[in-house]
Amino acid sequence: MNNRPDQPDDDAAREPRISRRDLFHGKFWKLFQPQRFQGPRYKPLVKRYPKVAEDLEAKSTPTSAGASPTSVRTFSGISIEPVPTTAIEPAATRSIPIFRPPGAIEEQQFLAGCTRCNECSTACPHQAIRPAADRLGAVAGTPTIEADIAACLMCVDFPCIAACEPGVLSDQIPAIMGTALITAHLCVAHHGTTCTVCSERCPVEGAITIEVGKPIVNEELCTGCGVCRYVCPAPENAILLMPAFHRPTLAAD
Repeated sequence: MNNRPDQPDDDAAREPRISRRDLFHGKFWKLFQPQRFQGPRYKPLVKRYPKVAEDLEAKSTPTSAGASPTSVRTFSGISIEPVPTTAIEPAATRSIPIFRPPGAIEEQQFLAGCTRCNECSTACPHQAIRPAADRLGAVAGTPTIEADIAACLMCVDFPCIAACEPGVLSDQIPAIMGTALITAHLCVAHHGTTCTVCSERCPVEGAITIEVGKPIVNEELCTGCGVCRYVCPAPENAILLMPAFHRPTLAAD
């Protein structure tokens, strides 16, 4: 006899039950019958995936007055219509930070004016200027300095600048190629060993000084020539070179 008159006596409306075996195996989902969660009182908490066909049909507009929305081909609720092409604007070209010879102007202006004639490389008495490798893309063939191969010795008269006919190397611009940084944990002088090679060989007076037995870089005077990195005797080179990211723009005559 049913002791709850407000509840129907049919099996479909009975409270769900689970056996001890199901309880032991963690089958708690049997407690939640779909029939109990129908109606306006119950709303889904998670929308696992959109109904693509319905969403697209709702957003589509009729081609003419009274016309029906465009039908969308679907497979298992997923649209299989071709994806329309999207007009994508090309990203702005960014130059690669690179070491240029002394007097190099702003990079974009440099690339626009450099003829890749290699006259600056030929004029360099220390063979420190060499064309950029092909793997560098847009800058390939333009003059660069690789301190690990040959550092710039900061010539007094700068023959590379004098040999540059396009004028992308200019004596009107400070001859700053970058900045040297000393990695303390790699520098032998920071570990009790007497070493002053970088300060002795630096071609710019006062750019590297020795304080309490340790080399210190004066960033105001350093030109980033790379001599300190080229002569560093540490097992792992303790000099890190940072190229000049922003160089002056040469005003048009």
